[in-house]
Amino acid sequence: MTRSELLIDGPTDSPRVYLFAHGAGAPMDTDWMTAVASRLAKREVKVIRFEFPYMAARRIDGRKRPPDSAKRLHATWHEVIDLVGAPQDVCIGGKSMGGRQASLVADELEVKGLICLGFPFHAPGKAPGDRIEHLKTLKTPTLICQGTRDAMGAQAEVARYALSQQIQISWLEDGDHSFKPRVKSGYTLAGHLQHVVHQIDVFMSALALPGRD
Repeated sequence: MTRSELLIDGPTDSPRVYLFAHGAGAPMDTDWMTAVASRLAKREVKVIRFEFPYMAARRIDGRKRPPDSAKRLHATWHEVIDLVGAPQDVCIGGKSMGGRQASLVADELEVKGLICLGFPFHAPGKAPGDRIEHLKTLKTPTLICQGTRDAMGAQAEVARYALSQQIQISWLEDGDHSFKPRVKSGYTLAGHLQHVVHQIDVFMSALALPGRD
């Protein structure tokens, strides 16, 4: 991976940096990813997007592939960190799978913070199994933004999990896995995305950047 393969939004000299990974089935430049990145950029957050190898290959030949092995996904996180600088000065995370994989390397990399949007606590209709084991002892300050009716972790379910005290969850009323609410709820996706961006802004501002405490 090279710097030319990264998508960067926001002030290049901002001390607040968010490495923002895509989910399992869609690339880094979807309307959803772009909406979040552009809104954060307006709040002077430098947002860096990248693609895991399987998604980068799909961009070349158009063939859909399953996500890479966990080992390769984690190696990609290391590679991106090496490209952008000191891990203790950045937040990492992403949408769904991208955020979950970030959560698996956050403590190891000693990043400043972890920001996950739509965390896949379990596969739809399945029990969490070992998916949440590392979340019980996570040391990295963490923000998870989650729809209350997310099929991969609804509010009533997640409330029963014994998660690390370093994790704070911001709930989006009636939101699904991408925060989209039903029309009858009275909420909108645009409104929820704006709320998410505000929560990220507040979370990052509360961290003592640069440098890890």
